[in-house]
Amino acid sequence: MSRSAKPRRTRREPSETLHFDDGDLVRLVAGANHENFALIEAELDIQLEAPGGGTVVVTAADGTARREARRVINALYGRAVEGLPIEPTDARAACLMAEDDAGETIDSVIRVPRGTSFSARTDGQKTYVRALKDDKSYDMVFGVGPAGTGKTLLAVAYGASQLALGQVERLVITRPAVEAGERLGFLPGDLTEKIDPYLLPIWDALRDSLGQRVSEKMREEGRIEVAPLAFMRGRTLNRAFVIVDEAQNATVPQMRMVLTRLGEGSRMAVTGDPTQTDLRRGEPSGLPHALSILSDEPRIAVHRFGRADVVRHGLVARIVDAYERDDARREGKSDE
Repeated sequence: MSRSAKPRRTRREPSETLHFDDGDLVRLVAGANHENFALIEAELDIQLEAPGGGTVVVTAADGTARREARRVINALYGRAVEGLPIEPTDARAACLMAEDDAGETIDSVIRVPRGTSFSARTDGQKTYVRALKDDKSYDMVFGVGPAGTGKTLLAVAYGASQLALGQVERLVITRPAVEAGERLGFLPGDLTEKIDPYLLPIWDALRDSLGQRVSEKMREEGRIEVAPLAFMRGRTLNRAFVIVDEAQNATVPQMRMVLTRLGEGSRMAVTGDPTQTDLRRGEPSGLPHALSILSDEPRIAVHRFGRADVVRHGLVARIVDAYERDDARREGKSDE
C-alpha cells in the first residue's frame, strides 16, 4: 500500500478489527493502490490495513478517531453493497458527513435505469436530492452555491432518471450563452455548431448519467433538448423536467421569462452561483433577484450549498474558501 511520508504507527497503539462479508467489496472501499484508505488516514489521523478475509484493521491512539473511522468505512461499504462507485471524493465526503447521515438511504440516491447511480456525498447534497425527488412538495428547486458542489450533475441525473422511468416526456436543459453575446453570428458553422461549445458541460453530465449512446439517441428522438436560454421564449413546456443551468448569467427579464415556461405536469431545477456572474458590469443578475422574491413561495425549494459541499477535488474547496476570504476583505475595505 502506498503511504505518505508520515511515520508508521506502532502496534502498541490501540486498534480494532472490522469484519465484513465480502472481501471484494472491502477492496473496492480501499480503492486502487489503497488510495481511499490513504485519504481517510490523512483526514482522520489513523492507520488502516486490509489484511484480507473481509477485515479492516483501524489503529489510532484516539478512541474518537477510531470510532469515526469505523463510521466512514461502514458508510463506504454500504455504498459498495448498493453498487455505487467509491472514489477518493466519496471517501473524503464520508469523512465530512454527519454521523446520522453517513449511511446511504433511498432518498439520497438517484438511480438512472440502464444508466449510472448517483448518491449524495455531503449533507448539503443529501438535502438537495431529497428536494429534487419530493414532487409532492416542490415543483421548482433552486440549487445555488460554488463550483464543484454537484448542483448541476445531480439535477441532470435526476431529470435523466425521470425521463428513463417515463415520468416525464422530455428533459429540457437550458443555459445562457452569454460568452457568445452578439458574436454568435460570426462563429463558423450552422446554429447547432455555434451553440454546442457553450452546452458541453451539460452533455458531459448527460453522458455521465445515461451513457453516450443513449443520450445521443434520446437527443435525436427529441426527448432530450439542450438549448440556449433565448430559445425558451414563447414556449410552454408541458410534461417535462426543465433545468436552468448557470442561472446567474440570466438577466432579470430572462429569468422571469424562463421561470414562466413551466407547463402542465412539469417541474424545474434552477442552478447557479450568484457570485460568478458573467453579465456586463452594471447589469443585474436574475438569479439573486428571483431568490429574493420567490424563496417564501409555496412549492418552491431553495437549497444553498456551501464550501463543505465541494466534492470536485479537495483543492477546489480550499480555492473557494480563499476567494471567499478575499471577497470579504474587499467588501470590508469598500465599507471603510
